[in-house]
Amino acid sequence: MGKSASAFRTISEVSDEVGVPQHVLRFWETKFKEVSPLKRGGGRRYYRPEDVDLIRAVNRLLYSHGYTIKGVQKLLREQGVKAVTSGETAAPPPVATPHSEGGPGMDAAFLRDLRSIRDRLSGALQSAQIS
Repeated sequence: MGKSASAFRTISEVSDEVGVPQHVLRFWETKFKEVSPLKRGGGRRYYRPEDVDLIRAVNRLLYSHGYTIKGVQKLLREQGVKAVTSGETAAPPPVATPHSEGGPGMDAAFLRDLRSIRDRLSGALQSAQIS
């Protein structure tokens, strides 16, 4: 039988439930002050249900909606935890898309240089494999 919805969770339980490695959860604690599990003797972390909800929301924003850590921090600061966890946040910021010939700011000469470097590396690799 599983835990009740209001039970506290260990870091391994949250990691398994949300699908995020434990080290990432610990890292998020340093980046999002709102994620603050209780810490008991020996440094064991116990996450409240609202912590788990926020972690799910951060995970969704970062990995599904394309937000950056700074973007999620700004969202939390401007709209609050309730809006973020309930999904009532504004649409994600537009993501820069590369032009047909490289990214923004890449001029033709720069692209030519990159292609030349690529071709030289490819040739060096092929001759190393032949030898």
